[in-house]
Amino acid sequence: MAAKMEKTRHPGIYRRGGRYVVVWRHRGKQHKSFHRTLDEAREAKGQRDAGERRPTSREPLEDYCRRWVDGYRGRTARGLSERTRRSYRADLERWVYPHLGRLKLSEVEAPDVRAFVTTLEAKGLRPGTVRRVLAPLRAMFATAVEDGALRINPAREVRIGGQRHEADHEPDAKALTRAELGRLLEALPEDWRLFFELLAHSGLRISEAIGLEWGDVEFGNHPRLLIRRQDCRGEVGQLKSDGSRRDVPLSPAMARRLWTLSAGRQPTDRVFTTDAGTPLSDSNLRRRVFNPATDQAGVPWATFHTLRHTCASLLFEAGRDVKQVSAWLGHADPAFTLRTYIHLMDDGVGDAAFLDEAVKVGNRWATGHPGTAANAEPMEKAS
Repeated sequence: MAAKMEKTRHPGIYRRGGRYVVVWRHRGKQHKSFHRTLDEAREAKGQRDAGERRPTSREPLEDYCRRWVDGYRGRTARGLSERTRRSYRADLERWVYPHLGRLKLSEVEAPDVRAFVTTLEAKGLRPGTVRRVLAPLRAMFATAVEDGALRINPAREVRIGGQRHEADHEPDAKALTRAELGRLLEALPEDWRLFFELLAHSGLRISEAIGLEWGDVEFGNHPRLLIRRQDCRGEVGQLKSDGSRRDVPLSPAMARRLWTLSAGRQPTDRVFTTDAGTPLSDSNLRRRVFNPATDQAGVPWATFHTLRHTCASLLFEAGRDVKQVSAWLGHADPAFTLRTYIHLMDDGVGDAAFLDEAVKVGNRWATGHPGTAANAEPMEKAS
């Protein structure tokens, strides 16, 4: 039998057992909240008196989160594709529920989320992965605030990797050197070498390369790839952003090799498939082909995206500017390209030797001033 509630000297606050109970009515129903101390109860009572009368949720975080991600009363993760929802479910199951799932939704505080982030970092997860895992949790808490189940979002201000604003910092994108790239290509099975050479040539995302069809390959005087779709984990759909829709030039040698491969293919056929002719799986390709080759080549840290970074490095090395590299890679904003690859550029202000040729007496290209002809005379040494 539950203990009887005893009145305190504060109206609306009762004591039952070792806890304090705040009682109020909302939409004709009586509600209660339980607190460890009288001060906590008085603070809660003050919030109710100030107009915050909707009851916070008492259900476990996992239960609320499952209903949120699966959709209820239209309160699902709105505007997200089914693929993203599947990704959310997988990360929630693997990481969030074991750590936070049985806590009451209304009892989760910022220190709990920080402890969760610390646990993920201790397991060796990189900042980008931690941000990905935290994304559905933040979105779910935001919906709970909208619903009135929570008053604040406890994950909103939690830092990851010491950065309060993740968008202000991009980790250095590590590219392969020419020697490392050569060893990697040599270590790959010959049947797969062209695929990975194309990644390094074009800078395509792995999903864009897998989704490439022969109708997207233009030959002729100006061969190029028309990037119009992606195949992400078996789901063919729109590209990552509007900037991802682009035309990528092909080198003459790469175009000739693709031309040879295209014999007998239809425009809707995939450029690269399995031996059975089925679409590629990035996870199988990584596990069976790429990872063994990176180990053999002595670059076990390399990923598919490393070849994209390597392409950017080669483009900068060839003199392409940030805007050109951004368009080549399909970045939505050249500023992102600059943040990501600024470490590939010269430190400081660079070398000044070129100015000897660019700015000199008699250089008709450098100036159109009427005095150019007079300046064409050789300089005399000062006596």
